[in-house]
Amino acid sequence: MPTRLDDLLNRLREMQEAVQDEIEERRAAFRYRVERGRVVFDADMRRRHRELREGWLSFLSRTRPLVVLTAPVIYGLIVPLVLLDLFVTVYQAVCFPVYGIEKARRGDYIAIDRHHLAYLNGLQKLNCVYCGYANGLIGFVREVAARTEAYWCPIKHARRIEDPHGEYGGFAEFGDGEAFRQGLAQRVREQAGK
Repeated sequence: MPTRLDDLLNRLREMQEAVQDEIEERRAAFRYRVERGRVVFDADMRRRHRELREGWLSFLSRTRPLVVLTAPVIYGLIVPLVLLDLFVTVYQAVCFPVYGIEKARRGDYIAIDRHHLAYLNGLQKLNCVYCGYANGLIGFVREVAARTEAYWCPIKHARRIEDPHGEYGGFAEFGDGEAFRQGLAQRVREQAGK
């Protein structure tokens, strides 16, 4: 029998889907399509985008000096991000098959496509590639960690968690040892059936 929490989680998923549907509708106004992974704008829109592009010298000339000075700190994160990507990818490839956990697809989280926008200059495109990778990677890592947590320790925390991952709603309540044990037993039965 569905609980109130199940109903709320279903409504949340429905709202997230509605948000994505609304975003899809808004995309149509900008007259583009995706062909074999490449964004293609109609000719009129491409022309308008080129007219809107600001040269990188002009862009940098109006940038505050402290912003320019902090850029190496921001871009210095690329090394730990790439290492994190490598380690999490290897972890998932080695461990998830052993645990019987479905792998998360990196491509569902990392979107690098803003560099196709003709109204961005080269520096802005580089920034967009960096942010698409960094934020997508963090989403991917969060999903791998969520699936791991759902396998090993699916127990809600005692205190409120800001923006819990998608698996969290199905976790056993903090202090409900019976529900936790039942979940473990269910997982063992599922593993034995594979």
